[in-house]
Amino acid sequence: MSVVDAHHHLWDLSAHDQPWLASDPELAPLLRNFALADLAAEAAAQGVTATVLVQTVSEPWETPEMLALAATGGLVAGVVGWVDLEAADVASSLAALRARPGGARLVGIRHPVLVEPDARWLARPAVRRGLAAVAAAGLAYDVVGQPRHLPAAAEAAAALPGLRFVLDHLGNPDVTGEPSPSWTAGFRALAAQPNVAAKLSGILGAPARGPAGTADARGRADVAHLQPYYQIALEAFGPQRLMFGSDWPVSTLHARYADVHAAARSLTAGLSPAEREAIFSGTARRVYRLPPE
Repeated sequence: MSVVDAHHHLWDLSAHDQPWLASDPELAPLLRNFALADLAAEAAAQGVTATVLVQTVSEPWETPEMLALAATGGLVAGVVGWVDLEAADVASSLAALRARPGGARLVGIRHPVLVEPDARWLARPAVRRGLAAVAAAGLAYDVVGQPRHLPAAAEAAAALPGLRFVLDHLGNPDVTGEPSPSWTAGFRALAAQPNVAAKLSGILGAPARGPAGTADARGRADVAHLQPYYQIALEAFGPQRLMFGSDWPVSTLHARYADVHAAARSLTAGLSPAEREAIFSGTARRVYRLPPE
């Protein structure tokens, strides 16, 4: 089974800072360069034939550099970049990105509402106008937030039925315990909108408590604590609106790249081959409109 890794990052700290990495001492292991070559060998071992490279900083320099990398061909089939959604010239900014080398591989836009103190940032009129421009450009919009941001995301998805929304990391629930009522309600409300898909990412490889769990010698991952979240996601979205993503290299804080894949395979073991194909490649290719293999 070929795999699309629908969510990973890259950065070169010698070229640009990643300020968010300095915000939390637990992120210290990520304070080094992570290049596509570092990922490629591990990805090949897991059957990954295409990836989606996702923004990390809300700065105008990053997306052109990601597109230039995608323009070289190879593993990166799509780029989820960034523009200032509250600016008056969102449509022009998107057109300018499309005109750059690799611009044809721009498949989505993301602004991390995760850092927005306003839980209703996605309800702002200026943001909605920006999202409408993203829809008009034929791109998807990635939502990366906390459970408190999910109600406004559901409202935005309902207000913009022509825009494909992608929820990153299942909405970042705290997987160290049982699913919280606030996450569950917000997640299901968002899933009720047919123009929304979700990434089975971020939580894969995350430990239940204490030290990170790993896969055993037969590739079986410790996923018991993730089962309640996966079941809610499967019931709410179905395989046709779920996609796999590694969240590499952030995922390396808790698990090896192979372990993240093992966790996803373990969670989805009970599905049919067609359903697993949807989660591991089909949904990402359809929602992001990736080029065929």
